[in-house]
Amino acid sequence: MAFIEIQGAKKQYGEGEAAVYALDGVNFSLEKGNLCVILGPSGSGKSTLLNMIGGLDSPDSGEIVVDGEKITGRSKKELTGYRKRSIGFVFQFYNLIPDLTVEENVQVVAEIAQNPLDTDEILRALDIEKYRYRFPRELSGGQQQRVAIARAMVKNPKLLLCDELTGALDTKSSRSVLRFVEKMNREYGTTTVIITHNEAIAELADTVVRIRDGVVASVRQNETRRTADEIEL
Repeated sequence: MAFIEIQGAKKQYGEGEAAVYALDGVNFSLEKGNLCVILGPSGSGKSTLLNMIGGLDSPDSGEIVVDGEKITGRSKKELTGYRKRSIGFVFQFYNLIPDLTVEENVQVVAEIAQNPLDTDEILRALDIEKYRYRFPRELSGGQQQRVAIARAMVKNPKLLLCDELTGALDTKSSRSVLRFVEKMNREYGTTTVIITHNEAIAELADTVVRIRDGVVASVRQNETRRTADEIEL
């Protein structure tokens, strides 16, 4: 069985003639350790799909299984436990705690994780150790995003989910952030899903999924992954 298995996932908003399908029968699978990029324009359903994989939302019908664990049909409490055990989220907007330092923002997650990685190791891996005593307001956007990645990774998640993580960044910061997401995937073997509308980012992936109008339009495997330094952003 694949690490992620999605069968017939549907999500509808509105009723009758006003009904809109955010997802309309999505079927999708992903192997463990894979770096997957999900491409699609705004409103295509990619964020809805990511939120369902992460247990932040549930389909109206269909089934989602992650690492052998069926997450559809679960209670809110059970989904909270699933997210705590298994998922690292990195959002476009960093959601850092403003009154905590970089180190404290990371440690607050490490303290509630079941099997956390070493905070110092993660700060070094993401090249933010020198900022450990700074507050978020003292960091650039790219530096804040790296802190958000560190916070997601320190919990040692089975699955890292990234929502438009470069959308608010300039080219230099985007490349830096992608370099470190790529590093975490390669060195820690963390299954990673990135949703984006940026076609260039697809070159980093093992698997590229295109979503259009709530359905999977295509899935392809990259024979050779390019690095963050090789792509043109």
